[in-house]
Amino acid sequence: MEEEEQDFGGEGFEQDENFDAEDTFEADQPADGVDVLQEQQPQGAAADRPRITTRYMTKYERARVLGTRALQISMNAPVMVALDGETDPLEIATKELREKKIPFTIRRYLPDQSYEDWRIDELIIPD
Repeated sequence: MEEEEQDFGGEGFEQDENFDAEDTFEADQPADGVDVLQEQQPQGAAADRPRITTRYMTKYERARVLGTRALQISMNAPVMVALDGETDPLEIATKELREKKIPFTIRRYLPDQSYEDWRIDELIIPD
């Protein structure tokens, strides 16, 4: 009995052997317009200009920061706050954010291809 090769891609789909997923994404800007960076000082022209975006952390920035920090904590990164029996990484990250102890910088991209960097401790975090 002869084995038939299965086609999972549907009609007209051919898998490219030279396909590299890294080449398909733009590295210049994230899709949501916000980057979470490790703590750093603003550089170049971004440090000299007055900021034009709001001091309030958006719900999208909050979700990104909490998710990134919870992942770090789950991979045994040092915790920046005193623990009171918390074991869930997301609860610990939330406590760190409430106390503004997360060492991240939020980079907000602007329509003119420039950006603004905000440290977590500079932002107003609505609950």
